[in-house]
Order: sequence, then C-alpha cells, then structure tokens
Amino acid sequence: MTDRLTQPELESYLWGAAIILRGLVDAGDYKQYIFPLLFYKRLSDVWDADYAEAFAETEDKDYAEQMANERFVIPPKAHWNDVREKAKDVGKAIQNAFRAIEAANPVKLDGIFGDAPWTNKERLPDHTLKNLLEHFAKQSLSLANVPEDELGNGYEFLIKKFADDSGHTAQEFYTNRTVVHLMVQMLEPKPGEKIYDPTCGTGGMLISALDEVKRKGGEYRTLKLYGQERNHMTASIARMNLALHGVDDFAIARGDTLERPAFTNPKGGLATYDMVLANPPYSIKQWNREAWTSDSWGRNFLGTPPQGRADYAFFQHILKSMDSKTGRCAILFPHGVLFRKEEADMRQKLVDADLVDCVLGLGANLFYNSPMEACVVICRNNKPAKRRGHVIFIDAVNEVTRERSMSYLKPEHQERVADAYHAFKDVEGFAKVASLADIRANDGNLSIPLYVRGKSVSDEKGEYAAYGLREAVLAWKKSSDVLHHRIKELVFLIEEEI
Repeated sequence: MTDRLTQPELESYLWGAAIILRGLVDAGDYKQYIFPLLFYKRLSDVWDADYAEAFAETEDKDYAEQMANERFVIPPKAHWNDVREKAKDVGKAIQNAFRAIEAANPVKLDGIFGDAPWTNKERLPDHTLKNLLEHFAKQSLSLANVPEDELGNGYEFLIKKFADDSGHTAQEFYTNRTVVHLMVQMLEPKPGEKIYDPTCGTGGMLISALDEVKRKGGEYRTLKLYGQERNHMTASIARMNLALHGVDDFAIARGDTLERPAFTNPKGGLATYDMVLANPPYSIKQWNREAWTSDSWGRNFLGTPPQGRADYAFFQHILKSMDSKTGRCAILFPHGVLFRKEEADMRQKLVDADLVDCVLGLGANLFYNSPMEACVVICRNNKPAKRRGHVIFIDAVNEVTRERSMSYLKPEHQERVADAYHAFKDVEGFAKVASLADIRANDGNLSIPLYVRGKSVSDEKGEYAAYGLREAVLAWKKSSDVLHHRIKELVFLIEEEI
C-alpha cells in the first residue's frame, strides 16, 4: 500500500473504478462520480501524510491535526475512513462529507465536488458505492506514493478514456490534446503570465500551457490560470484537474461566458490576459444576440454575429480579453469563420485591424463524432515588426495520423507546423505569408486554399519548354484550385448545418 505506483499501474487502478459502474451508469456520466471520489481520496491521503509527519515529530495529536489542516481542512466525520465505515446510506454519507469539506475550505474548495445525485439508490445502490470505496482504498494517493505530475497525468488519462466511451457528449468536455499541444507550442507561454480559457471544459488547455512552460524548464508555478465553463460538473472537474496538477494560482468560474463573463477589472471592464486559448462551442444557435448589439463590455467592436452562429461573439470576447501589449490567442474554429458571407464585414474589420497572425488548417477526424476539418486562428495585439501587415496561412491537412475512429498529430506533425509558424516564411504547398493587400484582394476571405496552393508545374528539365503550354497548364491548375476551394466551402457549410 506504500509502494510507489508506476504510471501504468496508476492508470489501471483508476480505470478499474469506472469498470465498477458499467451497466449502472451511462459512460458519459462516469466522470461525475469517479472524479469527485478520486479527489476525495487524494485529499484524505495527503491530509493523513501531513498528520503522520507532524505527529512523528511531536507525538502531539492536536499539533499534528493543526499542521494537517494548514494545507486544507478535513472536518470531523468527513474523512475518507469515516465514510468507508458506513454500511448503509453510503451515498448520503459521501454527499455530507463533500459538503462539509467544501464548507470548511470556502476559498479553495467551494463547490468543487460538483452536484452528482449520490443519494439516488436506484442508480447507485449502497453495495456499488461500497465497492467503489473499497477499490479506491487499495492504494494510497499520498504525494509520496503518487506525485502531482503523475496523478495529473492519470487524471488526464481518465478524461480521455471517458471521452472515448461517452460518444456524443465527448467533445463538450474534451479537446484532442495533440491539437492543444500544438496550439500551446505556437503561442509559447512564459513563466508569470496570465492565461485564460473562456470555455475551459475540463481545463486541458490550461494544463497544456503549464506543461509547456515546465517542458522548457520555466517556473510553471508562477503562471496564473483562469477559466470559465457553463456546465457545473465540467467546471468542477477542471478545478480538480488543476488542483491535482499542483496548481495553486487558478480560478475556474461557472457560467455562460457570452451572457455573463466572470472576470473583470477594477474599472468594470473585462480582465485581460497575456495568452488566451479556446475551443468555443461551434456555431451555437441559441444565444442572446439582442443583448450583444449593446454589449456592456464593448465586445461588439467588429459587429453583431448572425443569430444562428455565435462564433464571432466568442471571437470578439477573446480579442477583447487580450492584453494590449502581450496579448495573443489561439482559437479552434470551424472553417466557416474564414469565409461565410454573413460574417464578411466583421472579418474584413478583423483583417484591417491587423490582428490575425496565422490561419492553420487541420486534418479530418480530430474530433469526436465529427469528420469535419477544423482550423486554428492565431491573433496578436502587438505583432513583431516582421509580421505586421501579413498573415501566414498553413495547410496542415495531411499532417495527421488516423487511429481507429479518431486522428491525432504526431510530435513530428506538431513540430513541422510550429516551425513553419515561427519561421514565418513560404513553404511551397504548405505555408504562405500573405500581405493584407493580398487578403483584401480576396474580399477579406481567409480560406486557406486561396493562399496555399499545391506545388506548381515544374519545367526544370525542359518538359514544358513551350511557354504557351506552360501558361495553359498553370491557368487550368489555378481554375481547378478555385473550384476545389468553392466545393470545400460548400461542404463545410453543409457539415455545419447537419
């Protein structure tokens, strides 16, 4: 019980808890039971270790309890071992313990355990909950036995597994981590920065930013991480995720970001951040468009999006949340934001403001239950001199590896894209640096095929010495590219409506 767990052993142990719920709970609901119990067990085991260390020094129980409570308080009868002794009404005992711990730690843990129906015995009878408690009791989750990094990785493993099993609800709380890693590498988070995700899900983008700073040897504990999430349980999972990764300076708020942004500055405007990462819900139709026309936070500076597509509402919220000097963002969007006619005026203003830094096209099947290709739009408030007045377009549709029903980006895929972005140079058939004049010539259309074309016909060996023939071939290829682009736009629009 005191042996250090390996990562595979930890993952097997964690997944074993989910197996106990099979047949009783929908796969999409595993998370609302397993994550709170995992976090509860971690709190109790860390508290026990702190208590044991202090007691070993003094043999004073009151002093040991005081020392253990300095990290966080576990009130009487709310410890894991107290609940484990219950033979009946186990769900009620778990719920009471959760509420007692939250109340005793209002700053750090208020509402962190979520709102799962623990007392519903038809769904979770006493014997099932006893089995879960006994399963988790098999291992100690103290810091010595499972360090923060390893438990955090195990938590992310569970998030991925639950997404794999949950089908239609997966994309609501999980974004393909290989895509997130790429976005973070492109934005290059730095120690001490404030980082924000306005639709944070389970907090994966914030964790990825932290991991990137850590990977480069930076002091990741100086990061300040902020997120907002509409779903109550998912927001709780995000808070647990950050806490289990050892993050101290973070705030995850619950609520609708468009309707009621949670983070403001002392003057009443939106708080601003060095870096914003986001995967907003795609093209939502039910949102308060009327309120947006007179938005009190000034987020309608590009205009009011159509009722059926809130993408540019999220877009403007993110742009408004960027620090005026250091602010930069990476947003995962459907391709429609690049070319849809009803958003043309807003897109043109965006281009004219020279905020867009990069438009990256990704391959298909990177998202649950969707073959749709997505894009990443990177914006900066204060571009480096060499990037001003220009946008780099990257066509990474082939930088992807398929695995069963989903795809992912290998490290070499991520490296090629990130290198092209940072180099800010043309790469034939892959990347193109376009001027704002080039983009205006296309009426502000940001669709990638308009700028990145396939490799041109070569006449290096003299095969096409006749000038007229070569020009005819190039003209045919250009018209084919345009046709392909229009068809692709049509397909994207159809997919968004399905």
